[in-house]
Amino acid sequence: MASLSFASSHASLFCCQQSSSAIILRPAGALLRLSRRQPSSHTISTTDQLFPRRSRMPRNVDTHAAAERNSPSTMSSLEAVDELETNGDSAVVVVREQQQQQHLLMGATDDGLPPSPYDTAWVAMVPAPGNPLVPRFPQCVDWILQNQRSDGSWGPDGGSGDHPSSPLGKDALMSTLACVLALKTWDAGEEHVRKGLSFVGNNSPSCVMTGDERDAPVGFSVIFPGMLARAIDMGLDIPMMTQANVDAFIRLRDTELNRMAATTGSKAFMSYVAEGLGDVLDWDEAAMVYQRQNGSFFNSPATTAAAAIHGNNDRALRYLDSLVNMFGSSVPTVYPRSTYSRLHMVDTLQKMGLSRSFVSEINEMLDMTYRSWLANDDEEMMLDMSTCAMAFRLLRMHGYDVSSDGLAQFSSESSFRDSVHGQANDTEALLELYKASQIQITEDELVLVDIRSWSAKLLKEQLGSDKVSRSVDAQEVQQVLKFPFYTTLDRLEHRRHIEQFKAGGFHMLKSAYRFCKEDEELVSLAVQGFHSSQALYQQELQFLTRWAKEARLHDLEFARIMPMNTFFPNAALMYAPELSEARILCTKNCMLATAVDDLFDVGGSREEMENLVRLIDMWDEHEEVGFCSERVEILFRAIYDTSKELAAKAMAVQNRSVINHVAELWADLVRAMMTEAEWSMRGHVPSSMEEYMQVAETSFALGPIVLMPLYLIGPELPEAVVRCPEYKQLFHHMNVCGRLLNDLQSYEREGKQGKINSVLLVAPRHGGSIEAAKSEVRRAIEASRRELLRMLVAEADATVPRPFRQEFWNMCKMVHLFYMEDDCYSSPKELVHAANMVVFDPLRVREL
Repeated sequence: MASLSFASSHASLFCCQQSSSAIILRPAGALLRLSRRQPSSHTISTTDQLFPRRSRMPRNVDTHAAAERNSPSTMSSLEAVDELETNGDSAVVVVREQQQQQHLLMGATDDGLPPSPYDTAWVAMVPAPGNPLVPRFPQCVDWILQNQRSDGSWGPDGGSGDHPSSPLGKDALMSTLACVLALKTWDAGEEHVRKGLSFVGNNSPSCVMTGDERDAPVGFSVIFPGMLARAIDMGLDIPMMTQANVDAFIRLRDTELNRMAATTGSKAFMSYVAEGLGDVLDWDEAAMVYQRQNGSFFNSPATTAAAAIHGNNDRALRYLDSLVNMFGSSVPTVYPRSTYSRLHMVDTLQKMGLSRSFVSEINEMLDMTYRSWLANDDEEMMLDMSTCAMAFRLLRMHGYDVSSDGLAQFSSESSFRDSVHGQANDTEALLELYKASQIQITEDELVLVDIRSWSAKLLKEQLGSDKVSRSVDAQEVQQVLKFPFYTTLDRLEHRRHIEQFKAGGFHMLKSAYRFCKEDEELVSLAVQGFHSSQALYQQELQFLTRWAKEARLHDLEFARIMPMNTFFPNAALMYAPELSEARILCTKNCMLATAVDDLFDVGGSREEMENLVRLIDMWDEHEEVGFCSERVEILFRAIYDTSKELAAKAMAVQNRSVINHVAELWADLVRAMMTEAEWSMRGHVPSSMEEYMQVAETSFALGPIVLMPLYLIGPELPEAVVRCPEYKQLFHHMNVCGRLLNDLQSYEREGKQGKINSVLLVAPRHGGSIEAAKSEVRRAIEASRRELLRMLVAEADATVPRPFRQEFWNMCKMVHLFYMEDDCYSSPKELVHAANMVVFDPLRVREL
């Protein structure tokens, strides 16, 4: 039978020269001092392999000549970690002021939204009460006069990126025409109007009728022609604009209106772009359906201003008054946006590996979000697809009790197609809904099942037709569709998000905007932290390589002793610097469990198997048993010495001895492997899945690999917790996922070898159908994975502390990734690449 093993072979190892220079970063007040360490660019030079035991490959022996020539003297893992933690080049936090860090997190608020010339122009057009010849907001008119560019345009703050031929060109055209209309409304800025009209006339024919529709502001095909007609009605003469051009623009609007009229969900979108329709829209009816409690229409200042102009809407006026009072002489393109901005900040901190430095701030933000979720009093969160989906995902994954019923309004595909998001082909909303739909913890959460089905379909359609929104990286969509969240390794995800970060990236509504100015500072922090971690990982790997040699594990010719590929998954999941001891122990036990597995599977005689079982049973009295071979002695002494070292370290953390539990886990493992070996020798077939799994779960070897390092990760783990039903269930569901995923990969080979496997065991009850058997096994995996996730996020009745539950889930993610059925990480080349990305390769960050 197979155990979990992450084994590889590779040549020459990683002795790199390190240089350091102190770096001071002040991201909105957070003062951190990090030691910059550039990791070695050296990569593994041969084809490392990471195979589950049942996918055995010919043994390859690690060669580490370079590392050995440069390695320091022998030390215990405890001493090694002490050396790593006190190394002057290691990253250290010198100052961490909570109030300043809170300022960084809470900086993602509405008052940080950039001004939108387009929306400011519409607000400027609102007349004063009782006097239609005077603007209600003269400060907005002044802002327009003061912010025209030298080329006559107005537009988002994008520097050279807003040239008419750029992706923001249509935004500049629409903003400029709106500002011209605002000035003309009040007969202000004659020269500004002239220059603005010249810009529109010179650029609109070529820009409007060409280009990618993804670059256009939402509703451009309706709003721009509508404003053009309004300009003509006001007697404005646009240079270079012929009647043929005007007719073309009007046809553009008519075509778009006809398209919307043919769809059942166009009413919301037509109301959203209503400033382009003027008196054609029934403003009173639109107010009844789409005006929000804060008085706005869709949180859009432009639409709300148009409603105030055309419908004498007092609630709209109060919204605009509050908006101008808050922002002064200009307004953003969307308000409020604080809930989304803050959730986005939390998500960004997590995706870049920085959340550990902002725990209290993140909890405060999520507490606030949870209160609003329960009260159902945040229109921004409950009505906006992206915000609602992100809130659900983050809250549930952080242990808040949120029901999927909160997403019921989005359960059907029509809910998207009939919305403003759908009409705008909003990839971000689809992606957030799809990611939220994966956080399913019970079989009957059909809302999530439905959302997952239709959102995945539409995302694939957008990818296939090159229609992914500009604010979303197409690679992100591909990654999320290919790798469900339960197959992701944290450090690989951190790297991907850091490298794919878009400096200066814009979100496009009616105007382009960036809502979080701190992102670039966060990327700088993330880069420094990632590189510092890599330096630590490299030293840990050198230590593990020396340890394997000193323990003589390479003398076990039957065993796959491959430090790199047993280490990198642990570094990818237990990535925090303070978990160094746990990473080292987990890697040691993974190598030892693999060697034990190889002894029972291919390398050992019956006498050697029985001898090892007896030695571990006797434990401290092993000298009474003796060793039947040098191979058994090498293996036992490595297990025994490593276990004693763990117990000594755990004593300081747990304030009790854990050696009995450690010895018990090794004894359970070798007994299970002995049982499987006897089954194979006798040709015994278990009579039921229950008989098979009772042994097969234990023989998968996650006891030593997962349970022992738990004693080193932080909080105390009392004996009562280790023996409680919840702990056992966590272990059970993790084992079920690992064992059955392994069986799905290995049933063909094991069938030829005459070995038993869950797929082969289940097939007879389906008339011998392998496909039906595989489907049953997959359902069992899905059920255990859902239950394990439920236990992870269920805080109310949890006995096992969250850090320990997280490690069970982490291992579940690891086995799902490595045993995926579509060759995601079954290629040795891909595994080498992944390992190098975690441990060696410097980040390739886009210039900020």
